[in-house]
Amino acid sequence: MAEIRPFRGIRYNRELVKDLAAVICSPYDVISPEQQRAYYQRSEHNAIRLEYGVELAQDTPTDNRCTRAAATFEQWLGQSVLQIDAEPAFYIHDHHFSCGGFGKRRRGLMACVRLEPWQSGAIRPHENTVAGIKSDRLALMRACHANFSPILAFYKDRGQEVAGLLAEETKLEPLISFRRDEEAHTLWAISGAEVIREISRLVREQPLYIADGHHRYETALAYRDVRCQDSLLVTGREAFNFIMVTLVPLTDPGLIIFPIHRLVRGLSPASLTKLRARLESLFEVELLPLSEFKSLQAEKSGELVFDILGLEPRRVMRLRLRRGASVEGIIPESHCEAYRGLAVSLVHYLVLEKLGGGEMVYTPDEGEARQRVEGREYQLAFLLPAISAEAIKAVADAGDRMPGKSTYFYPKLPTGLVINQLKGEL
Repeated sequence: MAEIRPFRGIRYNRELVKDLAAVICSPYDVISPEQQRAYYQRSEHNAIRLEYGVELAQDTPTDNRCTRAAATFEQWLGQSVLQIDAEPAFYIHDHHFSCGGFGKRRRGLMACVRLEPWQSGAIRPHENTVAGIKSDRLALMRACHANFSPILAFYKDRGQEVAGLLAEETKLEPLISFRRDEEAHTLWAISGAEVIREISRLVREQPLYIADGHHRYETALAYRDVRCQDSLLVTGREAFNFIMVTLVPLTDPGLIIFPIHRLVRGLSPASLTKLRARLESLFEVELLPLSEFKSLQAEKSGELVFDILGLEPRRVMRLRLRRGASVEGIIPESHCEAYRGLAVSLVHYLVLEKLGGGEMVYTPDEGEARQRVEGREYQLAFLLPAISAEAIKAVADAGDRMPGKSTYFYPKLPTGLVINQLKGEL
């Protein structure tokens, strides 16, 4: 169902850029202002200047962070700081990291995937998106005509056939291998025509599921439409019909998914009282001392449970839907069964949509959520269990979408490891 193609990746020239760890950065949506400044200081060639440049007070429509990124990109290509690989390839990216005290590895296949409308079912989303974020990314793409960071998608590797082919390729010498802080990256290129054809055939037999990068995918669709309007003849082979994606098998042990917790403030005493009454009528409530509190594990099928910090002094309220209680009338019937079985969906409709007047922020870091409530910066923290890849697949297969910011795939793919230029043909 999904078409993938090799591409001529753009990579840093190792003769001019010795330390690759100094020039990669995180994708734009997880970069704080402090991190942005740190990336700028790390290297004059850090990819932050392309991915998420600083805004200046004197910015104009013709001189802004997007136009500066485009000028920098062309300058680095002209100076050979960045070089285009000689032949089209798939790239294998091994991402090593630590999680929960254990070493992990996520193996991804980097390829260009043909853009398809959501309605086709070839590429399937699982979360809602926000329009404002997409407009910012579209401005950057129109200025630079490139993908600086890949989106992350997963697929079902039946019989581990793709994994077997990739394992053979990784027996060869890698293109690059380096470490940055607690993470390590190794990259190989696959250029053999036969293995490219076989991998493409295996992937094409099934849909792909967007894990991380819904906004970038929808931005790419909008960019493609603009380029099609500007072109006299569109063959379908143009690079703007594709987007750079890192594909990971559904069962890869390195496909780690964190929940995203909700922090709320600005609620009146009456709102808090009403909230507590509503919760106690539907849930079994267990009060846990903070000293004995342990995080929720991954969500179990049929069990709707989440925690609230802030309603009880120095204690966490663990809420479990009462036996016989139903989500009917809480979560709209228009949503699929898989959606209705998620704690994040219940919290979204039962609590957050009805609070009114409050301000909400998100974080995947439970420690940060606890600290901000205990420090009285926020009144409440809704601590959620992680959602499995299988549950994500079930929601996407039903054509449904979870509330925005339901999942956090960890760690984020690096920006600047491989760049895809949206010019010419594939």
